[in-house]
Amino acid sequence: MSESESFTSKFRALLNYRPIRAWWLGAGAVLIAFVVVGSMTHAVATGESAKHDRVAGAGRTIIEAGTGGTAPVPVTTLVAFHADAHGGDFECLALAPSIATGAGSGEFTANVMYVTGKVTSLEIGKEAAILHGTATVTGLGAGHDLPFTVLVHPGGPGTTLKLDISGLSFPEILVDGHISMD
Repeated sequence: MSESESFTSKFRALLNYRPIRAWWLGAGAVLIAFVVVGSMTHAVATGESAKHDRVAGAGRTIIEAGTGGTAPVPVTTLVAFHADAHGGDFECLALAPSIATGAGSGEFTANVMYVTGKVTSLEIGKEAAILHGTATVTGLGAGHDLPFTVLVHPGGPGTTLKLDISGLSFPEILVDGHISMD
C-alpha cells in the first residue's frame, strides 16, 4: 500500500467511528446555523427589508388648461420630490408669462406660486403614489404649514401628477423628466 492510500483508509476509518461522525455532523449544523442567522441579522442591522417603497421624480410640467377661464394663460412648473416610509421633500415652482399675449408671451418668467414642503406619509399602489405633507406656499394660495396631497404616476414625458393645496387643484402633465416608484 502507498502512503496516500494508507492516510485515506485511516481517515475513512476515523470518520466511520460513530462519536467522531456525530461531532462532524453537529459542527456542520452549527456552522450552517451561524451562516443563516448572520445573514438575517445583517439585513436587520443595515435596515434592509424585502420591499423598498420609494417614489422620486423631477422635471418640467405644464398645467392642464393653464389659468383656466375664457382666456387661459399657460403655466409651467418645475417639480422635484422624493419620499419613502420615513418622509421626504416636495418642491414645485409655477411660472407664467409676464405678458399674456404677443411678443414675450412664451417667456415663463413670472413666479406665480412656489410650494416647498415635507412629505409626512406615502401610499404606493400599483399604478400611482400619493404623497401627503405640509408646505409653505408663496404667491397664489400663500400660507405656512398648509396640508398638501400629490398624486403621481410613474413614467417620463406624458405621465401626470396632480397637486392639491390651499383649496386649489393643479392637474399637470410631465413634459421633461421622469417619475419612478420602487
